[in-house]
Amino acid sequence: MKKNVNHIIVISATLFMMLLGSCSLDEFNPSTVDLETAYTDPDGFESLINYCYDGLYYFYGKIDGIGIMEMGTDLWFSESKEKGFSQYGSDMSTEMGTLRVFWQGFYATVNYCNMAIHYADKVEGYTAEERDAKVAEAYFLRGWSNLNLVEQFGGVVLRTEPTTLTGPDNFPKRSSEVDFYDLIISDLKFACEHLPYDQGAERGRVSKKAAYGMLAKAYLQRTRLGESDASDYARLALEAAEELINNQGEYDIALNLSTDTQSGYSKLWDGENNKTNKEFLFIEAVDHETFLNPDGDNRGRTRQYYLMDLKTVGAEWGTTEKNCYWYSRANDRGFKPTKYLLTEVFEPVRDPADTRFEETFFTQYFNSKWSDHVITEALATKYGKDPSVIGDTIKNTAGTYNTTDEYYGGKSYYGINGSGCVNMVDEDGDGYLDGLSVFTPNYTIPAGEKTMMPFLCVDPSDMFDAQGRWVTPLTEPRGTEYKDCYPSMRKFSSLYWIYTNQKWEGDVPILRLGEVYLIAAEAALRYNGDQGKAAGYVNTIRQRAAVTGRAAGMTVDPSEVTLDFILEERARELAGEQVRWTDLKRFGKLSSAYLSEKNPDIIAFDDNKNSLRPIPQSFLDAIANPEEFGTNGY
Repeated sequence: MKKNVNHIIVISATLFMMLLGSCSLDEFNPSTVDLETAYTDPDGFESLINYCYDGLYYFYGKIDGIGIMEMGTDLWFSESKEKGFSQYGSDMSTEMGTLRVFWQGFYATVNYCNMAIHYADKVEGYTAEERDAKVAEAYFLRGWSNLNLVEQFGGVVLRTEPTTLTGPDNFPKRSSEVDFYDLIISDLKFACEHLPYDQGAERGRVSKKAAYGMLAKAYLQRTRLGESDASDYARLALEAAEELINNQGEYDIALNLSTDTQSGYSKLWDGENNKTNKEFLFIEAVDHETFLNPDGDNRGRTRQYYLMDLKTVGAEWGTTEKNCYWYSRANDRGFKPTKYLLTEVFEPVRDPADTRFEETFFTQYFNSKWSDHVITEALATKYGKDPSVIGDTIKNTAGTYNTTDEYYGGKSYYGINGSGCVNMVDEDGDGYLDGLSVFTPNYTIPAGEKTMMPFLCVDPSDMFDAQGRWVTPLTEPRGTEYKDCYPSMRKFSSLYWIYTNQKWEGDVPILRLGEVYLIAAEAALRYNGDQGKAAGYVNTIRQRAAVTGRAAGMTVDPSEVTLDFILEERARELAGEQVRWTDLKRFGKLSSAYLSEKNPDIIAFDDNKNSLRPIPQSFLDAIANPEEFGTNGY
């Protein structure tokens, strides 16, 4: 199980240190004084292009990107992490640190891209074709950055020149959202025309497949502006998506297809596929060999933020915080799913044909104490267990993987010791592995049956109150425990790329072909209401989410494929992939009425302001005309 070693984009330590000193909107002050010399040389220009990718590493696999892109939606809630984004209310303010990270990070990327675009015509030693192919990366990344900025903050500052040329802009002007989208689409069209089909061994560089996918996404997102020609943008989104769907061989892309034993969706998240996955169109490429990433080996904490409590509640049943490599470190207890996600988006049954719930969540947590765990009378009484389970043994499952030639590139010194390694048996024949400590299914199990289970079982009837809110100690006698027991997102947890119980070194997909199919389906409806075409694309995605023998049961009739259906299908396919907030915005669902129904724990959404984020106070304090911007209502 050796991994292929692929080249990725890396940024020198020197350039990284320069970034740390130039994170503001207006600063880029490299130590070289002669930029004309530095960036008209192909090597210098190449380093500048590489620098344009830096922002990726601060938004994916990190809490900042998760908070602003995924929280405050119908799918997730948090009592403690990123509360401003998760709950709105008074915690959402201009002083939020995550806002600064997002604002400054994307504006820094825009500035580097503007610099590359400015110097492109001056670079010596390129043919015109080589120059256009290289600068097209900057156009793509500028378009991607502006798409994120306009969706989060609305019509703010539209930069097209580097600050090294213009100097500090103390009187910035607002641009309209239409102006933003005009530039975004122009940039991405340039990228589609000039990027190569393939970037060879340099895994992580954008190519035509990324450009067409992002162009389709931008066209579709623009439909939310309500322009008179919105259906034309839907048509253009469909055309861009179909360019990829209909020419997969040319772009060397493909969906992972199902077999009779494994769904294509399961293959999508297999660790062995991660670095060479043909479904990934645009990625955050992570250097797992030498850690030449902007933040070294400090990668992939996404899974940590979604993890249930294995440190206290789970520990009573045999789990531990630090041996749970597969799950991640267990002391975070951050983001948890809503009842809507668990029981409406996903079918709440024991063995659904759709494997996407199983591939999106961990629901089984095992004894990792390195010793058997006996259920005591006190434990049984506390959790309302039948006396018959007192004295039952939850078997130790902790063991040592032989990582040589098996895991993490054959590097044995990582010593991955985790739960679910040994003693994974069902000797008592009850249908559950004997090392199971905690089980959090998305379907309801009769209370009497749960009391007889020799492990802790917490299902939706325990997690949520009658209004669909997460239980608390005030609404449920065991609310203190049950509020921290839930399915934990597992998409970025493949054991194959685990480095430590907090760090995961796999590549992170930002845009993938599965989403392009759903973009095409939605665009077909928004363009001319073509439910037949939309159903064709939706059914392709649904059928590959099941093993071949159950694929027929995943097929939906064209009459079922409405915009609301596609919004739910996007949740099934893309939950946790940092797209949901903009999805709700495009569908007109960022509203108190919708969120109070789907995520009733959100009680403070303000229809008059919460579809935009606050403008960071650090920016307002740095300009001479803050009244031009206000605070977006905050």
